[in-house]
Amino acid sequence: MTESEGKRPAEKSTLGNAEKVRSLESAKAVGSFNSKIWDQSFQDQLKQEIQDAQPYNWGTIRDLVDPNLLCEVRKEIETYIHFTQKETDIYKVNQSGDLANLSGLDDADLSKLPNLVKLRELLYSEKYRDFIAYVSQAGKLSGSKTDISINTYTKGCHLLTHDDVIGSRRVSFILYLPEPERVWKEHYGGGLRLFPSIVPNVPYSDHSAKVVPQFNQIAFFKVQPGFSFHDVEEVKVDKHRLSIQGWYHIPQEGEDGFTPGEEEEWIDTNISTLSQLVNSPLQDYEFPKIDRVPVSQYESAKLDHTDELLTGEDITYLSKFMSADYLSTDSMKTLSDKFVENSFISVESFLNDEYSSILKALIKDEEFNQDCPYKSIDVKHPWKTSLPPHKWRYLYIDGKSYTNFQNEDDIKTALNQPELPNFNQVMGSIEREETLKCEAKLCELATFLQSLSFKKWIVQLTKLVILSEQLLIRRFRPGKDFTLATTTEINELLKTVPGFIEAILECTLCLTPSKGWESGEVGGYELYMNNQEEDQDDDAAIYRSDDTGDSVLINKPASWNSLYLVLRDENVLQFIKYVSWAAKSSRWDISLQYDVKSDEANTDEEE
Repeated sequence: MTESEGKRPAEKSTLGNAEKVRSLESAKAVGSFNSKIWDQSFQDQLKQEIQDAQPYNWGTIRDLVDPNLLCEVRKEIETYIHFTQKETDIYKVNQSGDLANLSGLDDADLSKLPNLVKLRELLYSEKYRDFIAYVSQAGKLSGSKTDISINTYTKGCHLLTHDDVIGSRRVSFILYLPEPERVWKEHYGGGLRLFPSIVPNVPYSDHSAKVVPQFNQIAFFKVQPGFSFHDVEEVKVDKHRLSIQGWYHIPQEGEDGFTPGEEEEWIDTNISTLSQLVNSPLQDYEFPKIDRVPVSQYESAKLDHTDELLTGEDITYLSKFMSADYLSTDSMKTLSDKFVENSFISVESFLNDEYSSILKALIKDEEFNQDCPYKSIDVKHPWKTSLPPHKWRYLYIDGKSYTNFQNEDDIKTALNQPELPNFNQVMGSIEREETLKCEAKLCELATFLQSLSFKKWIVQLTKLVILSEQLLIRRFRPGKDFTLATTTEINELLKTVPGFIEAILECTLCLTPSKGWESGEVGGYELYMNNQEEDQDDDAAIYRSDDTGDSVLINKPASWNSLYLVLRDENVLQFIKYVSWAAKSSRWDISLQYDVKSDEANTDEEE
């Protein structure tokens, strides 16, 4: 109703005021949407398509709204809406404010956005909500609890795998507004990708359906806890993929369909993607598992005696791999002092020139001359694909038997055959294969990093005695791989060890053969930050930010031949940022984790 219409004398009518408002709203909605969506046969057909859709109930409609209205909305957005680029471990996107707050703007601001206000009213009109509720079979939807925002995805923007289970959300939707009269092509990126689930709350690594966005197209799906996993693939070109994204919620008190206690029960029953990452039952389906293997009794006895730890034989062996610059007494003392002061050191040009050159040539050959598998089903021995993709995704070698996690049976088989890693055995099984020379060399390096001599070097630098270890060779593919922010898990069984430190010593040898990572624009950096407890709104997807500030402790870009050691406790989050398609190569590294105790405990015991 316009302002001038509101000043007219009230007309006599047999309809009550509420019914007149609903009638006018319904007429406006009918006229502003494509007439086909009100056709019962269209609705029934769409309902059936959504019911039969895979990997879960979802649908899409082309030419949804009056195109002239959407063109005006697009003009208003481009002219008056300010976008702020936000980047966290899970996304990089340009966001506007929440459109639910439009009602809080003054008349001057609202007068600039009449078409945007109208579109919001249409999308939450009773007539259209009932249509969405019918075809999606989601149940009644709230009209008072609006939850909608504007996003523009530019080159490099992305949103990683999640399920949208936050608060009282019942249906998710995206109305696409890229440039009118131009086709948004698939190779531009920016598509909505849907992931099937192996079991509830455990999605496959690869998507099985994708929507390529077009102007005036809407995609929507019923929020299904444990199943509605999706992402937005990275935009690969210098184009703007504008969209309006929102959710329909469970009816609120006073609305049609409201059921006392329904929203509270829904929230209590269903957990968000973020909460799933620390949900114990799901850890059975997490690969690679946290599996720090205790050092042998022989090694333990050698590592406990820290005086003159490194022998001449150790130095000779270490020098076959390491730069001599880090094997002298003075250099180790300098590094040790820095670590003791900061709980962190970075060692550049860690491998010696000869070994570094050979390894770099092999990794470059693997990177640029061999096909890299992007679908998990194509990943072959000795590589595996990590699970689940709402926590991390990358290729890894763990020195254990080969498993391609394609179904629940694969996972159960892996669970029932626990074994110790043996990189020597893997190296022996692949070194004769011409196409696996790189993998054989990486396994050789892994064997060195698990040697007693290297452990002694670590103890010499950190003044921490190693109790257990885990090693992974990892490859993070452009346009594919990442890890989300997680905390450490302390080994409860070792807490009784005298001097045990409730923190993890992490060692990363970065082996990324290409340049161009320093700015962080292409991702691939490893970031450590304080786990700041914040009051979180259940109705908003809040993720911890990785932008610069006091919370960021360490930010290491991908690089060649740099090793860093970090002592991390439960209050520190760590992640490796999604690697962009724009990266010139994969990010390669070897990651080690150690449980440790203080070497002062040995002195106390002797005394």
